[in-house]
Parts: sequence; C-alpha cells; structure tokens
Amino acid sequence: MSRIADAAEEFLRCSRIAVTGVSRDPKGEAANGIYRRLRDRGYAVVAINPNATEVEGDPAYPDLASVPDGVEAVVIATRPEQAMGTVEDAIAAGVRQVWMHRAFGAGSVDAEAVRVGREAGLTVIDGGCPLMFGRASDGGHRFMCRLFTLTGKVPRTV
Repeated sequence: MSRIADAAEEFLRCSRIAVTGVSRDPKGEAANGIYRRLRDRGYAVVAINPNATEVEGDPAYPDLASVPDGVEAVVIATRPEQAMGTVEDAIAAGVRQVWMHRAFGAGSVDAEAVRVGREAGLTVIDGGCPLMFGRASDGGHRFMCRLFTLTGKVPRTV
C-alpha cells in the first residue's frame, strides 16, 4: 500500500492519460471537466466514449484498445457498473494506472473492479479526483480533497 499522495503523483507523472465518460454534451459532466483541466495543464489526454468520434473538439475512441499508440493511465469517470469493463480493458491494453473518480455519491468506484485491477498488478486509486493533486489541482479541489479524505471519499492509502 502507498499513500494517496504518492499514488496520485505517480499517476500524474504519466504522459498520456485516457478519460472515460467524456460526453458530447459537456454540461456538468465530471469527465469533461477532468479532461479539459488535464489538457489545459499540458497533459496528452485521450477521450473515451463508445458513442462518439469527437468530444471537446478532439478525437474520441470507443475503448482503450482503439487508441493509437495507447495510454499509460486512465481516469474512470462513468457509472460504477461500467468500471469493471474499463479495468478489464486496461489490463488487456497494458495500462498500469487506473483512477476511479469519486467526489459526491458513489462516483465511479466499483469494489469488485478495484479488487480485479489490484490482483492484476494495476495501481487503482479508488476515489477522489486527479484534479485534487499536483499541477492539475486548484484551491477548490485541494479543499475538497481534505474534506473528502475526512469523509472517506478520498482514500488515505492505495
């Protein structure tokens, strides 16, 4: 087990990150906010949406296997019941870093998908948001990180 800050730092060192759940209609979608912030902060990000070929003005891909040259990490920002499919795709595609987004409610965290990913050797961050850490963060997200760590929505260890 490692501290969340260390796991987040390792995740955010990845040069190419996929974000699942990026919508063609970005109003209020956490995935779109994550995607835009990472892109704006200089990360090479890839949108994953099986129902779109373009989102946020960028190409979108139906799954991790379809991404040319692959990715190193993936943020899961879909419903929890879709997390297992993404974890299985990550395992098959050789992606070693997975972040299941959670701020309010259950977020994208699925306990079984966490278990399967970790048993396969993936680093799985099961809660919080990559925008709470490192150069992707801002004051509001850092405050939410402290609050959500107290309530258990951001894990202390991974």
